[in-house]
Amino acid sequence: MNPILQSLYARKSVRAFEDRPIPEELKQQILEAAVQAPTAGNQQLYTILDITDPLLKQALSITCDHQPFIAKAPMVLIFCADCKKWLDAYREAGCTPRAPGAGDLLLAVTDAAIAAQNAVVAAESLGIGSCYIGDVMENCERQRELLHLPDYVFPAAMLVFGWPTRQQRERPKPARCPMEQIVHANAYRCMDGQELRAMLAGRTGAQGFEDWCAAFCARKYDSDFSREMTRSVEEYLHQFMRGK
Repeated sequence: MNPILQSLYARKSVRAFEDRPIPEELKQQILEAAVQAPTAGNQQLYTILDITDPLLKQALSITCDHQPFIAKAPMVLIFCADCKKWLDAYREAGCTPRAPGAGDLLLAVTDAAIAAQNAVVAAESLGIGSCYIGDVMENCERQRELLHLPDYVFPAAMLVFGWPTRQQRERPKPARCPMEQIVHANAYRCMDGQELRAMLAGRTGAQGFEDWCAAFCARKYDSDFSREMTRSVEEYLHQFMRGK
């Protein structure tokens, strides 16, 4: 297996970091790798926020579902889906562009996520751990206030980086689902109960399928933070489509 594939297989989320900074040279390498990501029409429909203010990191650790390790992370980046800068450029050129719509936002979110993953892969190659913080979409109104985000700019992904502790380096990576349940040939295929059970067999353990799914559903899908994220994003989408 070549080094790039090995790095992809080995990478896991890291939530505990050694108390040492990431050198500026390495930080710049990660950022430069991020902006080399594939992008729709070479537009780079994202803006990366480099969060260095300790008070802002602390605030984000609270608003992102009370996760203290965010405030302690040596490096925090937020990848914003940005439908504003090109709109501003068109207007600067004397164009009369339409208002951005849902398709534009989804394209920008995709661009931002691809750039974020480039940063993750680059960091892993340097021995630097990372963790996605999906909760940056939760309490979207508050997050946008904290980050001074204008209309048509959405916090699509947040990443924290740092040197993994020994425990984090040595702990096993959670197993992924079998390929046959993830890769479908040519068209989507609905899975029956037996196949769904097979897909999650490596996770349920002695707890059993029903009990494990009930607990996971309560902890993730039906949780308060998941419901708040859905409400917050839906409200933002309504505002976005109204041009606010």
